[in-house]
Amino acid sequence: MDFRIDSFERYQKDYEKSVNDPEGFWGNMANNYQWSKKWDRVLEWNFEEPKVKWFLNGQLNITENCLDRHLAERGNKLAIIWEPNDPKERVVRLTYRELHDKVCKYANVLKMHGAKKGDRVALYMPMVPDLAIATLACARIGAIHSVVFAGFSASALADRINDASAKFVLTSDGLFRGTKEIPVKRIVDEALKKCDSVEKVIVTERTNWDVNMEDGRDLWLHEEMEKVDNHCPAEPMDSEDPLFILYTSGSTGKPKGVLHTCGGYMVYAGYSFMNVFQYQESDIYWCTADIGWITGHSYIIYGPLLNGATTMMFEGIPTYPSPGRFWQVCDKHGVNQFYTAPTAIRALMAHGDDHVLSFSLDSLKILGTVGEPINEEAWNWYYKVVGKSKCPIVDTWWQTETGGIVVSGLGKHSPMKASHAGLPLPGIQPVLLDQDGKEITENEKEGYLAIKFPWPSILRTIYGDHDRCKTTYFSQFKGYYFSGDGAKRDKNGLYRVIGRVDDVINVSGHRFGTAEIESAINTNSKVAESAVVGFPHDIKGQGIYAYVILKEQIDDPDSLRSDIIQSVVEQIGKIAKPEVVQFVPGLPKTRSGKIMRRILRKIAEGDTSNLGDTSTLLDPEVVEVIKKRANEIRDGK
Repeated sequence: MDFRIDSFERYQKDYEKSVNDPEGFWGNMANNYQWSKKWDRVLEWNFEEPKVKWFLNGQLNITENCLDRHLAERGNKLAIIWEPNDPKERVVRLTYRELHDKVCKYANVLKMHGAKKGDRVALYMPMVPDLAIATLACARIGAIHSVVFAGFSASALADRINDASAKFVLTSDGLFRGTKEIPVKRIVDEALKKCDSVEKVIVTERTNWDVNMEDGRDLWLHEEMEKVDNHCPAEPMDSEDPLFILYTSGSTGKPKGVLHTCGGYMVYAGYSFMNVFQYQESDIYWCTADIGWITGHSYIIYGPLLNGATTMMFEGIPTYPSPGRFWQVCDKHGVNQFYTAPTAIRALMAHGDDHVLSFSLDSLKILGTVGEPINEEAWNWYYKVVGKSKCPIVDTWWQTETGGIVVSGLGKHSPMKASHAGLPLPGIQPVLLDQDGKEITENEKEGYLAIKFPWPSILRTIYGDHDRCKTTYFSQFKGYYFSGDGAKRDKNGLYRVIGRVDDVINVSGHRFGTAEIESAINTNSKVAESAVVGFPHDIKGQGIYAYVILKEQIDDPDSLRSDIIQSVVEQIGKIAKPEVVQFVPGLPKTRSGKIMRRILRKIAEGDTSNLGDTSTLLDPEVVEVIKKRANEIRDGK
C-alpha cells in the first residue's frame, strides 16, 4: 500500500480509517517494510499498567529496511551528505552501498570485541558520519544504543552510562563546533572513573589530537576496521525488542531513559517522515538537529533512510563562520526540506534579513520547526524571509516519548496557521482534558494535551523503572497518555501547543501560556527573544516575570520596558501585564535549545540557593549574570 498523503482529502480518509480500524490501518503501513517473520497480531495494549505491544511476534531488523532493501535500486544514490563545521573542509558523501559497507564493518568491530544482542552501548560523539554509522551498527547486531549529546558534562555522561550499565562507549578524540574545540575523549575518560560496566571504548579520529588510550580498553576505530570485512548478517529482532534508550530531562534531577522498540518505532518513523516532509525521490533533506536528540534519531537517521532519502548531517552551528551559514549550505547542496528549531530561527532573525537575502534559497520546498512552540513573529519571518511566502511550514509537535511527529502540517496538503502545530497525523487521537480529566469537546478551548489511543512509536517504558513511566505519563489522567503540555484547539480543530503545564501562569484565576506572553513581547522590534515565568504574588496568586534578550544595546531601558509591557497589554490584556521585565544577555538553555524555566522560576522567586546542576547548560555562566541582576532589581537598584 502506498502510504503517501497527496491531498487533504486523502489525509481525511486515512485519518478516519486509522481511528475506525487502527489495526487494519497500521497493518497495511507495516506491509511496506521487510519482515523476516510476519506478526501474529497488530496490537495489544492497556494504559493502566501501561503495556503496549505492536506487531506481536513479528521479526525484522531496522537496518535491513534502512539499507539492504535499497541496494538493488538505490545502491548508488546518496544516503548521507556530511557538511563539516569548517566550510573549507571537504564534504563527505556516502551512497547507500558505501553506508551499508561501513555499517557492516563497524558492526563486525563491535562483535569482534564481544558486543551482542541486548548489550547497551553509549555513543558520545560529534556530528560526524561515524556517529550515524555507529548508531546503525548497534541496531544491526541488536545492541541497544544510547546516544548522549557530546556536550554534556562528564558527570551527566557517567549518570547515563551507569543507568544503562553500558558495556561499550563509542566516541572520538575531539570535536569542532563553531570556534570551539572540545576534548571529547578526555571527557569520556573523566566519566569512566565513575563507571564500572564499560569494557571497551572505540575512538573515531576526528581532530588528530594526542589522547590518552588505556591499554586493553581503548581502541582506534580506523585500526579495528582494517581487521574485519563488510559482511554482517542483520540480527533478527522481535518487534518489541529494545532498539534504543534516549535520556530526557525529568522533573527530578535523575534523567529518564525513554525506551523505544524495533517494529513500531520503525513503522511510525518511516510513515511520519514521508508525509510530514512530503519527500520525493530526488530531494535533499536537511534536519539541523544533533543525533544526540530524538529529532536526530527519527529525522536524520531512521525516518529518511527507511524511505531511501538523501539526508544531511551538519557538524557546525547556525552562526559560524557567519549568520548566513544555514542559507549558504541550503544553496550549496540544493536543500529541498529544511527542519530546524525556533531557537535557531529567532537567533538568526536577530542578525537581520541581509544574511538570508544574500542567498537564493530557490531549492526550498518545505520548512519545518521542532523542539518548542514557535512564536508568531518568528513564524512569519521564517515563512516570508526564508521561504519567500511559498514554502509551507510544518510546525511539528512531538516528544522523545512519542518517538515521532504526532501533530503537524503535511506540506501543502493540510491547513497552515502561524504558531499552530496543526492537525494530528493519522493514528494519533489527541484530546484536551480539563483538570478533572474530562474531555473538552468544543473548539476554541484550552486544556491539558493527552492522547487516548496508542500509536506504534509510543514509548514502552523508562529503562529500569517502569513505575516511573506509569507515574509520569499514565497516572495523572487515567486511560490517557499525558504529554505534560497544555494546548488550545481553534475553530477548525488546529492545535496550538502553549507549553508545558508547569509553564502555564495563573494570574488572578486567568491561565496564560508562557508562549502566548512571549509572543506578545517578541513583537517589539528591539527584542530578540524572551522567556516568562510565574512567581508568587500576594494579590494575584502569580505574577509574570519576563526575561528579555535585546537585539542591541539601548539608551533608555525604562522606556523600552514600558513599551514591552504595553505590547502585552495590547495583545492579551492588562491582566497579563508583566510585573518585572529584566533585560538579560542570554537564557539558561540545554544543548538542544530548551529553556530551563525551572531555573528562571527560582531566580524570579528569589530562591537562588538551590538551582541544581547547571553544568549541562549551553552557557552555565549566564545564570550568574541573571541572578545578580535579579537581586539588584529586588533590592530596588
